[in-house]
Amino acid sequence: MAFRYFIHHWLILMDGCVCVSGSSRKEITEHWEWLETNLLQTLSIFDNDDDITTFVKGKIQGIIAEENKSGKPQEDEDPGKFREAELKMRKLFGMPEEEKLVNYYPCSNWKGRVPRQGWIYLSVNHLCFYSFLLGKEVSLVVQWTDVTQLDKNATLVFPESIRVSTRDTEHFFSMFLNINETFKLMEQLANIAMRQLLDNESFSADRSLPKPCKTLKNVSALKRDLDARAKNERYRALFRLTQDERLDGHTDCTLWTPFAKMHVVGQMFVSNNYICFASREEDLCQLIIPLREVTIVEKADSSSVLPSPLSISTKNKMTFLFANLKDRDFLVQRISDFLQRTPDRPCGLITQSENPSPSTPPSLPPSPPVLGLGEMPQNQHYSPNLPTAKKGLLQIYQQDVPEELGPKVTREKMKEESWNIHFFEFGRGVCMYRTSKSRELVLNGIPESLRGELWLLFSGGQNEMATHPGYYGSLVEQAMGKCTLATEEIERDLHRSMPEHHAFQNEMGIAALRRVLTAYAYRNPSIGYCQAMNIVTSVLLLYCTEEEAFWLLVALCERMLPDYYNTRVVGALVDQGVFEELTRECLPLLYEHMQDLGVISTISLSWFLTLFLSVMPFDSAVLLVDCFFYEGIKVIFQVALAVLHANMDQLLSCSDEGEAMTILGRYLDNVVNKQTVSPPIPHLHALLTSGNNPPPEIDVFELIKASYEKFGSLRADVIEQMRFKQRLKVIQSLEDTAKRSVVRAIMTESAFSIEELEELYVLFKAKHIMSCYWGASSTAAERHDPSLPYLEQYRIDSGQFTQLFSTLAPWSCGLHTNTLSSRLFRLLDQNKDSLINFKEFVTGLSGMYHGDMTEKLKLLYKLHLPPGMFTVTETLLNRPWKECNSLKDYKYYLRMWAKEKEPKKESIKDLPRMNQEQFIEMCKTLYNMFSEDPMEQELYHGIATVASLLLRIGEVGKKFTNNGSQKTEVQLSSAVDALQPEREDSSGEGGSGQSLVSKALAEAQLETPPATAAGSDEEAKDDTSVSSYSVVSAGSLQCEDIADDTVLIGCASGDVVDRRRGSVPDADWSITFEQVLASFLTETSLVDYFEKKHDIQSKITACKSLRAVERQTSTSSDHDFSLNTH
Repeated sequence: MAFRYFIHHWLILMDGCVCVSGSSRKEITEHWEWLETNLLQTLSIFDNDDDITTFVKGKIQGIIAEENKSGKPQEDEDPGKFREAELKMRKLFGMPEEEKLVNYYPCSNWKGRVPRQGWIYLSVNHLCFYSFLLGKEVSLVVQWTDVTQLDKNATLVFPESIRVSTRDTEHFFSMFLNINETFKLMEQLANIAMRQLLDNESFSADRSLPKPCKTLKNVSALKRDLDARAKNERYRALFRLTQDERLDGHTDCTLWTPFAKMHVVGQMFVSNNYICFASREEDLCQLIIPLREVTIVEKADSSSVLPSPLSISTKNKMTFLFANLKDRDFLVQRISDFLQRTPDRPCGLITQSENPSPSTPPSLPPSPPVLGLGEMPQNQHYSPNLPTAKKGLLQIYQQDVPEELGPKVTREKMKEESWNIHFFEFGRGVCMYRTSKSRELVLNGIPESLRGELWLLFSGGQNEMATHPGYYGSLVEQAMGKCTLATEEIERDLHRSMPEHHAFQNEMGIAALRRVLTAYAYRNPSIGYCQAMNIVTSVLLLYCTEEEAFWLLVALCERMLPDYYNTRVVGALVDQGVFEELTRECLPLLYEHMQDLGVISTISLSWFLTLFLSVMPFDSAVLLVDCFFYEGIKVIFQVALAVLHANMDQLLSCSDEGEAMTILGRYLDNVVNKQTVSPPIPHLHALLTSGNNPPPEIDVFELIKASYEKFGSLRADVIEQMRFKQRLKVIQSLEDTAKRSVVRAIMTESAFSIEELEELYVLFKAKHIMSCYWGASSTAAERHDPSLPYLEQYRIDSGQFTQLFSTLAPWSCGLHTNTLSSRLFRLLDQNKDSLINFKEFVTGLSGMYHGDMTEKLKLLYKLHLPPGMFTVTETLLNRPWKECNSLKDYKYYLRMWAKEKEPKKESIKDLPRMNQEQFIEMCKTLYNMFSEDPMEQELYHGIATVASLLLRIGEVGKKFTNNGSQKTEVQLSSAVDALQPEREDSSGEGGSGQSLVSKALAEAQLETPPATAAGSDEEAKDDTSVSSYSVVSAGSLQCEDIADDTVLIGCASGDVVDRRRGSVPDADWSITFEQVLASFLTETSLVDYFEKKHDIQSKITACKSLRAVERQTSTSSDHDFSLNTH
């Protein structure tokens, strides 16, 4: 409405009046109401007419652009418009090519009470905003991984707006033309970022999306990808389908329901393996038809009563009649195409899809070898002939029913008969019509004989089991026998799983539980094993075979309870937050009191993780599991709210957490199932009940009924929306916890303050996260292992370390900085995996900032020894052929391990001696470090004096330690003669009193090493792979003149220049660290330099603002860019 108003009518600002025109009074009224709602309130904020005019013009241009963008593509549209916007985003915000724009929208960003009209750019990893109005530029960049809250609201101050919150700031955006579309896209991108923090998985575009018939203007492939993902997720959640199922399309239609003798209006969904139907009215009818079951698809004759009908027949002799289909011919063709790709035999369905689930081991064979009946190969862990492979544990350990349970058995038989009638009317198996009648039967309790079958059906596990025959057996054979952290935890918890049940008081039940848990841990190593999985799985095994229990566990962990059982139980924490929010909405008085006591967060985790199985008598809790498999997580929320509501008066009178816990514990202990036919099972929590007057019993059926009556209005889509909000809070809270844990772990080993360590951790983690989406030498998954302690989870490579070193280190070395950072990286990388963790990173920085002179010099000294500096000799010795040593026995490795465990206290006497080549490199580093210091000349003089002294010390020491070759002695003697210091006044040229050392260094020349042979490029990159040295470069040379790939040459006189290439470092010359330290202490300028304190806070601030500096635009021409069309 308003869009076309602005396009086809004039808005005139004249003497403060707003005039409108239109073809009718109704049109003018509608337009005026839009103006009052969206524009006039905002205009009142501005102080002058110029600001109002500029804002309104920008708003109109944005609306015009959005109208053209959202309209249907025309023949003369510019397909490169979106590409133009993407390039502009990269230019404005300094983004690399790898950063992909998803979409962009005109909007306003509020700064205080003043809106700034501009454009918001939503990329895969960032939210960016840019505005240039009245000569004022606004540039804003927020990483999605920093977002802690994202919500849509409307207040008097801010019209309908989106609030984006981070740990430090809040940003408000409004004046969107389609705020719902923008907000949904923001939610998707924030969700992807949270998944990245949780699993360290980077976003990858879906390459299998079909290309559009026409190039859509201003719509990126990523936007289409995200829209398709959102539809796929809703489709899979609605019908409980696997993660690799992709929706091909959906259409309105009607379905003939023979049980009701009527046509039900709804939608048909077609994907690569299923045809599904959902009625428009919730719970009226739902249908899932696997294509593997389809035998005939035919078009029936159309009539006025039944237009465009389509008949689908299945292998179990059921026929489904759809009608009122639009474009029926195209639909039939698509179904036929999918049917042709569907193998006729189930055994052909075991092949993996092109994009297998990441949790599925790629090396797993699709099926095990076919065995004859009774065959049992040696060392086989699982066989179809095992008792637990044919029936559930309850059937195996069936006990005679006592006579007093006769009426209950009769009721159980009546339930079975009711379900048999239901199967006759609605079908049995995956193609069963699911209606409100199905829900009614589930709420009345599933008979024990049908429980395993119906759990498998409602969870979607039956489809996975049918399409993966033999998968579980193969998985067991590969997983059993391997010793991992997961298997150790499984063994520890096996005998804690329902120990009161006789089925798990013997090896058969324990062995079946072990196989299922171990197979799943092998299938999904990202989860592995989590406490509470053993309790849930043991209940599944009571009613299901091993294979069925395995697929039910897959459905639970990967679809129905997402992220519940990972290392940080994120999903359970998210639902705990949802439960608190629901309590606040449904039981506000109780919520306030419970928050004061801190009870909700304590009780809800165990309720959700085990689906009440650990806190309620087994016979009662299993009825909640029946409802859960049919309805999903909403049932657990409903029952939890009902439990609080039933105990509200007692809880409100509680004065402490323990009293509230006791009340709830006693209540749940006394929730009984009076219809069960199983013998009573002792409940461990019954110990909470004490005294002569135990609480009254609560019928579990009454509890379930009350939960539906009072809280049955909960909707799955609302719960998902609440989950998103809580997921942001939970994951960011866990990240903050990890940061605090890391800081606490190293604060005693570092002199940095807690605040400095936290800021350094944020910068360090940001570098790691960037590698997830902007690429690096190793994949993000290799750098992040959630099973490790927080201290070792995030790691960076050499390139990222160099970036941090160059901005944070106090030792600035100009062009030599990269070389120095590479040496420090190698020194810190103690396990030689080319990655360092945060503790190692802080260790390196702490030595430079907070060490005394001895510590700083020791670090500098070690940087020029292996492994910090690679020499030519060491490079040759470390070649792969050198590693062909004889095999060591286990005793050797035990000794090495014991040696590594011994505490190491390194003293300066333990440091190895430094040879001449390494010493020259250290001097080169020092000259580069001093180049920009205010005391530059004094430091140059000092290092020249120290270098001369140390050269002579090394030469003298050589005479006592070795008998060097005559050739080497002649070379060094001439060099030492030239380096004898000359005691003169410092009033000479340059005012620096240069000694003969400085003069000799001034005569030093730079020479680029000759091209090396192929295969030695890596050695050529490091300035340490040199072929000739004599002495250190001159003090008068600036550090930027000393490149990393140059070789320093010097000689006593010009007549030996032709012998430079023949000179080599003196292999017999060496000095100790004590000699270096003593020599440095003789020069006041050097002592002052290394004793000087540095403030890392200014470096941290500069590092944070680095990205902002890169985003600055250089010319005003950048501001002329406009994304709108005219």
